[in-house]
Amino acid sequence: MTASTAFDAIAIGSDIQRRVGVKTSRDEPLARFTTMRVGGPADLFATVHNLFELRALVRFARQRDLPHFVLGRGSDVVISDRGIRGLVIQDRAEGSRVDGDRYTADAGVPMARAATETQKAGLTGLEFGLAIPGSVGGAVWANAGAHDAAVAGVLVSARVLDAAGMEAIIPATELGLAYRDSRFKRSADDGCPELILDATFQLSAADPDTIKGRLDEIRRWRQAHQPLGLPSAGSVFRNPSGDSAGRLIETAGLKGFRIGGAVVSEKHANFIVNDQKGTAGDVRRVGDYVRAVVAERSGVELVYEVEFVGDWDGWPWPE
Repeated sequence: MTASTAFDAIAIGSDIQRRVGVKTSRDEPLARFTTMRVGGPADLFATVHNLFELRALVRFARQRDLPHFVLGRGSDVVISDRGIRGLVIQDRAEGSRVDGDRYTADAGVPMARAATETQKAGLTGLEFGLAIPGSVGGAVWANAGAHDAAVAGVLVSARVLDAAGMEAIIPATELGLAYRDSRFKRSADDGCPELILDATFQLSAADPDTIKGRLDEIRRWRQAHQPLGLPSAGSVFRNPSGDSAGRLIETAGLKGFRIGGAVVSEKHANFIVNDQKGTAGDVRRVGDYVRAVVAERSGVELVYEVEFVGDWDGWPWPE
């Protein structure tokens, strides 16, 4: 589909229902599908509930050159107030299995669920997932981490759908995993988009009660240090080498800085919370201001960890 071709949501939605068997909706507001609770509409929206539907729908979109975006749990993203053009596919493929000391989970499995499932199976290594609000697919995509652990430390492989529509199981050593980074972040830019279907983790046997104790510690730490009761996208900026983004922001006196309904959290400075029905524009303006002030006062250029997705053409927009 070329830029000059109109996106006929009615016709495409009917075609998806007929060929893939997945229902769609038009002009679906996306804010309720994100942890920040911001975002305009998707031209066309569909939810898939298993890998068969996910593969079929992505292949459908690729074969027709339809613009599409796969959305997981909606954390770590700020969707534009203008929404997302084309088709948004919400991934709710949530199958999982334990095989010995390995755990395999579909991309749509919440990381918190992965942490509790493996605990019950007497497997340790994914406890940090309890602190990650996203899905397995998003966690692999970003090499997410918390509490001195990250996906790269336990990931064995990821099953992907490549640009040609073929599946491949790729070892973790070939995924370019680095601090909050992977090759998946660059695959679309290289013209070879890859979609994570599932991931396999290497864990270790341990006493379930001991693992549960560790999970309880993580819960208590999060409740004490993070604004869990308010909409946010998680950590806004990556930690610079040898320092903490939260410390730099707090030192710059920016806790409580507000634009519209978005404010730098008083509890954790590397969180922007949406406490007054703010917009995506409010969130990004706060983030951009924080970056500018920290750069001026400390000389450190903070790098966004959150992704700004959808139609951000012309940003910054006139107020």
